[in-house]
Amino acid sequence: MSVRQSLLAILDQGPCYGHQLRAEFDRRTGSTWPLNVGQIYNTLERLERDGLVERGDADEQGHVYWAATSEGSAEVARWLSHPIERGTGARDELAIKLVVAATLPGVDVAAVFLAQRTASGARLQELRDAAATVAGAGSPEELAGRLMTDALIFAAEAELRWLDHAEQRLAAHPGPALELSTLRPKRGRPMRAAV
Repeated sequence: MSVRQSLLAILDQGPCYGHQLRAEFDRRTGSTWPLNVGQIYNTLERLERDGLVERGDADEQGHVYWAATSEGSAEVARWLSHPIERGTGARDELAIKLVVAATLPGVDVAAVFLAQRTASGARLQELRDAAATVAGAGSPEELAGRLMTDALIFAAEAELRWLDHAEQRLAAHPGPALELSTLRPKRGRPMRAAV
């Protein structure tokens, strides 16, 4: 889980309080993934429960500082040294929406694709415009922001390529939509007898 691991990695650099940790996360991700303070503190409490961080004393302004434990440092080292393995399951909301729409009777699938293509194209243009405003990657913060924007641009381009591919596949196989199956699963909650 990247938010949890990222916050732990930041804390491994030195103690931080909640708002400071959020600001550090924003600096390192180019502010592309906004976190609210409640999410930060919930994550800190789970990290503490798991023995990966410890709560320190409050300063004169009332900020409670959190720091990585030795177990937390070891977890950061493991996270950074191992590649991320993407799951094999397709739990992508867009993919699921479009494949379900393609199998439902009476759905104008072309309109669903067009609406998505329009939104995805607009998002890609916003990202390209944002990238054009960044002169370079002189500071570490600028580099982080540029890398995140680049990743988002590549993902948006891939999404549009997938939409093209999916539309071509649907055009090549214009089969009928799926009606509800008459087969009933053997498992499930049994009906209660009337009392």
